[in-house]
Amino acid sequence: MSGGGESRGILSRYVFSLDHRVIGLQYLMTAMGMALVGGLLALLVRMQIAWPSHEFRAVSRLLPQGFDEGIMKPEFYAALFTMHGTIMIFFVLSAALIGGFGNYLIPLQVGARDMAFPRLNALSYWIYLVSSVVMLASFFTPSGPAASGWTAYPPLSALKGAIAGSNLGQDLWLVAMALFILSFTLGGLNFLATIVALRRPGLLMMDLPLFTWAMFFVAILGLLAFPSLTAASIMLLLDRHAGTSFFIPTGLVLSGEAVQGGGGSPILWQHLFWFLGHPEVYILMLPSLGITSDLFGVFTGRRVFGYASMVYAMALISGMSFLVWGHHMFVSGMSPFLGSAFAVTTTLIAVPSGVKVFNWIASLWNRPLRLTTPMLWALGIFSLFVTGGLSGIWLGQTQIDIQLHDTAFVVAHFHIIMAGAALFGVFAGVHYWFPLFFGRLMNERLGIAHFLLTFVFYYATFFPMHLAGLQGQVRRVYDPYQYDYLKPLASMNAFITWAAVALAISQILFFVNFFWSLKKGNPAGPNPWTAPTLEWSEPAPAEENA
Repeated sequence: MSGGGESRGILSRYVFSLDHRVIGLQYLMTAMGMALVGGLLALLVRMQIAWPSHEFRAVSRLLPQGFDEGIMKPEFYAALFTMHGTIMIFFVLSAALIGGFGNYLIPLQVGARDMAFPRLNALSYWIYLVSSVVMLASFFTPSGPAASGWTAYPPLSALKGAIAGSNLGQDLWLVAMALFILSFTLGGLNFLATIVALRRPGLLMMDLPLFTWAMFFVAILGLLAFPSLTAASIMLLLDRHAGTSFFIPTGLVLSGEAVQGGGGSPILWQHLFWFLGHPEVYILMLPSLGITSDLFGVFTGRRVFGYASMVYAMALISGMSFLVWGHHMFVSGMSPFLGSAFAVTTTLIAVPSGVKVFNWIASLWNRPLRLTTPMLWALGIFSLFVTGGLSGIWLGQTQIDIQLHDTAFVVAHFHIIMAGAALFGVFAGVHYWFPLFFGRLMNERLGIAHFLLTFVFYYATFFPMHLAGLQGQVRRVYDPYQYDYLKPLASMNAFITWAAVALAISQILFFVNFFWSLKKGNPAGPNPWTAPTLEWSEPAPAEENA
């Protein structure tokens, strides 16, 4: 009897918990597992780009469905970059930054006992877990996972026979995304209710940490933007199974046979997708920017310069993110006048971004810096934000973007400004709040070594892609060297791939440091960073909610 009761106690406390801290760690651990899958897919993509005709016998034995006599199949390559982008953007970075840090920290930073709706909070995690399982399950379907790109553009994603991944794998992709959106929506409602209604008496909104402000805006962005992709996913499923033609145009011929129906518009999907897609960029970036601002305050000993203007800048960035989605569609045939309007709004969003940059410079200027591992990651975010922002100004201009659209230049840009800044934000947050999560400090030497290797190899991987893009290398091409003009880029692509391998190997230091520190790390004490925010005034372990 006692054994059964103890088992139920463990399950209710650590598995089916209602404690926001446990739920936050569940998100974080699940995202770490998904990151291993997404990272492996990225390495396979880079292998194919660098050595498209090479026979990878060892890999083909592990993944026989994706190779033919050691050579990667084109449809498998399409599935790799599709699933890599989807998993990393939604199931890793969004889950870790928002589901992980947001759930754990928001109640603590506003002085609340828990989230406003603890059971809804637990439900959001389990829906996210199911969505992750559904997405991974698509790898085991007879025809393979979705292969229409992480943007799932129709008609490739709408016609079952268009490509191997357009069968059951595409259906599972759509179902998994719908479940993920539901999970995010439940979490966003909880975030807003907790921040607005459960703040400690006397704690004003303008007293909140900038990370909590970032979560506030992220929740609003998600609640307003994700419904467009939900509607689009339902419409796409109806096109695939119910005979509708929301996205299937007239006149399509597939395998020599005319496609029935028609009259729809693939461009409609692009509008619906990017109405979410560009706010999603800031859904990923804002938490990292909030973490950076808070860490600059902690490790310089003074509050970040221009706190109020930082809040207003995040508000402007969030609002304007709904006015720039068209710059992803400059080559779609849109009116030049409409393209010019989107170019203007894209340029204007650089203004509040510039406010953040100059405030960060002022925060660091002539102040003593404690270069701890979390602070190094925050400085890395600063670097990536500036580097990626500069290339974004190029791509926001119609005349330049038309030439660079779908080239490696675009891949470099979004991996630096969005993926890189978000990934560095995860590392910064884990190192900074690890003592709060587990009562121990991570190893500083391992942390610094991990940062230096990651910083160097991240730039070595993605910065040269700007040069490849300027020379005309297009993305998502199975064999770039079928084009004579791209053959001189073979050595550059090999360098990028080896840098990506080194980047992946460098992450072993993080996992070793993380799991070693769980048991062997030095005891942290109540506030090891001498931070002024409320989460450090709470005891680390928490009992399960009644």
